[in-house]
Amino acid sequence: MKHKINVRLILTAVLGVLATLVSMTLIYYTLFQRQVRKDLQVNAQILSEAGIFTKESGSTEFEKNFHIDVEELRVTWIDTDGTVLYDNDASANSLVNHADRPEVKEAWQNGEGECVRNSDTMKMNTFYYALRLDDGSVLRVATEARSIMNVFLTASPIILLILILIILLCVILAHFLTRQLLRPIEVMAENMEDTSKIPEYKELVPFVNTIRAQHENILMAAKVRQDFTANVSHELKTPLTAISGYAELIENHMVDPGQETRFAQEIQQNANRLLSLINDIIRLSELDSSEGDTLNFEQMDLDEVARECVKGLQVNAAARNVTLSYEGEVCELRANRDMMGELIDNLGQNAIRYNNEGGTVHIQVTHENGEPVLIVTDNGIGIPKDQQERIFERFYRVDKSRSKQTGGTGLGLAIVKHIVALHDAQINLESEPGEGTTIRVTF
Repeated sequence: MKHKINVRLILTAVLGVLATLVSMTLIYYTLFQRQVRKDLQVNAQILSEAGIFTKESGSTEFEKNFHIDVEELRVTWIDTDGTVLYDNDASANSLVNHADRPEVKEAWQNGEGECVRNSDTMKMNTFYYALRLDDGSVLRVATEARSIMNVFLTASPIILLILILIILLCVILAHFLTRQLLRPIEVMAENMEDTSKIPEYKELVPFVNTIRAQHENILMAAKVRQDFTANVSHELKTPLTAISGYAELIENHMVDPGQETRFAQEIQQNANRLLSLINDIIRLSELDSSEGDTLNFEQMDLDEVARECVKGLQVNAAARNVTLSYEGEVCELRANRDMMGELIDNLGQNAIRYNNEGGTVHIQVTHENGEPVLIVTDNGIGIPKDQQERIFERFYRVDKSRSKQTGGTGLGLAIVKHIVALHDAQINLESEPGEGTTIRVTF
């Protein structure tokens, strides 16, 4: 980044210097041309007012008696037919007729005329100014001046020297300015976690706030992952320890033959619990990595899926002496069918598991404000107010003893939360201890 800023600052400075030098040279040359034309006009006016250019004495006598010696100024006197009467730089007889010269034609028509003729070989420009006299003849003055290319070539060593000096100065300044420019950014990068540090550049405030928020999210995610790993280790260790202990007792014949069946049942129960934990952990991992474009959404009827789930839940409800009922209507929505079944099954299992013997669970699919809604209501043990925000956390249980007795893994509502988030739905919970719980999912 520093290198790029340095290079761009130097390039900007060099281009600025070159543009300035070229512009100033062009402006200077334009003013120079204007001054040359003005000087020629003044010289022509002075010579014409001197009264020496008259035809009374004839061109031959004029050439013998007068010689105008003006430094770097050529004077030519041209008759009305274009014949050269006098020239201070050459013999008039040796010069061709000047009637076709642009500046002479313009002088005859307008009283004065100008022209510039270039010499590429000599890198010089000749400026002409012609003035019509009272008798119709034309007085022309001319001078040579360097061309713009000649000016550039002459000044090129100075221009090159100035350019080198400015580039060296720009390199030093660019390095200094780059360090000064990036220093506040480096300070913020070193103190990103210190929220008391305010960016020196106000344009960096949104960027720094975003980075800090992302940093906090990363730390939070890392903590959640660490806690999850610790919880997984603990949850897996418990049934594995039980299985290992029962198996060791049976292996060493330390169990009465009458107790072997009960121990085998305990091993099976803990093995089933272990399988449930592993399946739920794998499912959570799959949901964590799921994205919206890979969910295979389809247009489906939530009522149809809910009726199938309730049928499957009836056996579990009957085993726990819980009455399970259903009420629904056609609710079309775009969703993943398998996930909808998983959502309803987890909510239903949870309502049955944390219910009282002889309790009721009611599942309903309906519309509220034109939106599909899934409602699961039970009259079970309920959830205290201070724990309601935490029940969707992984491995969090309101009643830990009941959960383990009924085979709960503590991951069911965490899976529900993921499915709801993947479908851009909203989940709301209403519960009172001892009176039951109502969970509403709005799509």
